Amino acid sequence: MQGEFDALHRNNTWELVSQSFTQNLVGCKWVFRIKRHSDGSIDRYKARLVAKGFHQRPGWDYTETFSPVVKPVTICIVLTLAVRQGWSIRQLDVNNAFLQGTLKEEVFMLQPLGFVNKSFPDHVCRLKKALYGLKQAPRAWYTELRVFLLSLSFVNSTTDASLFIYQKSCSTLYLLVYVDDIIVTGSSSTELSNLISTLAA
Repeated sequence: MQGEFDALHRNNTWELVSQSFTQNLVGCKWVFRIKRHSDGSIDRYKARLVAKGFHQRPGWDYTETFSPVVKPVTICIVLTLAVRQGWSIRQLDVNNAFLQGTLKEEVFMLQPLGFVNKSFPDHVCRLKKALYGLKQAPRAWYTELRVFLLSLSFVNSTTDASLFIYQKSCSTLYLLVYVDDIIVTGSSSTELSNLISTLAA
């Protein structure tokens, strides 16, 4: 829990503000999971702070929630192309992906249980970044990723919003987005490695 809380602070996820009667307060809870190795032994204990999105009010602290998800046919086509060309295929799981999404709406959340600021116990969190559980979190993450990929000279496919294509001289990369999972493949192993390093930074 402390590790998750520290990560949220490093990411500047919220700021504490005075509570007012005009705010719609969203609750939060801790969700615990045990990550295991393939042999069943325990890898690590994981804690995640999740917003209670069912407390949100439409038009008040969220508007659009839709986030594109890659079409199955697009996955089949890209993977078939990669296999036929002998390209390397990489699957990336983005840690705390939703925390990268910047919120456009004003969302106020109660301070997390066990981590209430002793100097400001009556303050609430004004969220700057999306948290898991918020209705607009997947959309905020997708928007942030899309802007970043376009800045790297990727082009967003017009037939599938979750497909991004990069072409430079004789190398081509395809990147597929499924919520917080990414599949990337392409004709150049060097460009592929460079992209993965850039995404990890």
